[in-house]
Amino acid sequence: MKFVLYCFLFISSISFAQQTPEIPDAYEDGEWFKFRVHYGWFNASYATLKVEEDTFKNQDVHHITGKGKSTGLLDLFFEVDDNYETYIEKSTGFPLKFIRQINEGGHTKNLTLEFNQNKEKATVHDIKHDETKTFSTEGKVQDMLSVFYYLRNQIDPNIIEKGDEFLINLFFDDKTHKFKTVFLGHEVLKTKFGKVRALKFRPYVHAGRVFKEEESLTFWVSADKNKVPLKIKANLTVGSLEADLEAFKGLRYPFMMIMD
Repeated sequence: MKFVLYCFLFISSISFAQQTPEIPDAYEDGEWFKFRVHYGWFNASYATLKVEEDTFKNQDVHHITGKGKSTGLLDLFFEVDDNYETYIEKSTGFPLKFIRQINEGGHTKNLTLEFNQNKEKATVHDIKHDETKTFSTEGKVQDMLSVFYYLRNQIDPNIIEKGDEFLINLFFDDKTHKFKTVFLGHEVLKTKFGKVRALKFRPYVHAGRVFKEEESLTFWVSADKNKVPLKIKANLTVGSLEADLEAFKGLRYPFMMIMD
């Protein structure tokens, strides 16, 4: 799940400049995705994303939960059990609360973030260490899970052009980050469901311990009203890792495939 969520973090680098009032919402309550994360044929883990209707501080929200669990041999040697949650205010598309609970090979975190978007503040409660700190957010921000859903409501497949570069503000851990992504163009992607018209993106990441180089990450989303995440590919320092859409339900619009 950490791999998928970090990829969504870099996916978040699409700018709000894509927003137009004519773009319909891409998702609704009841949507669910399942991804297979693998090194070649070797399954490393499965990850899910689920959208539910909820309220937070008397505000109507989308309560989105992302879960990841290692599988097979990986679970024997390096257990991964991750849980991410975000509460997105329906009227604005910005998060009010974010939860990060992870256990990755014995490395654990248990964080809760609450956002005051109007005052540009984020309060981070580290439950593991019983510490609470408040940070400035440099404007309204997304968290590493909510941003993917905000993004889906901004992209218009009909106007985006190859070479477009985009930026976004995202609050992660204790500061606001900016990320750049380049739109690489349209592509027909082979999936387990059939051929799908897709939009291909290249986020620029920090080369080093995790990624081999700045251009190590590529992702594809469906070129329809849903903007469904179809595939993520990363060239890591330890090899090539991929995440493929395995199953889905509750899409707002029909899933468009190319009929042979």
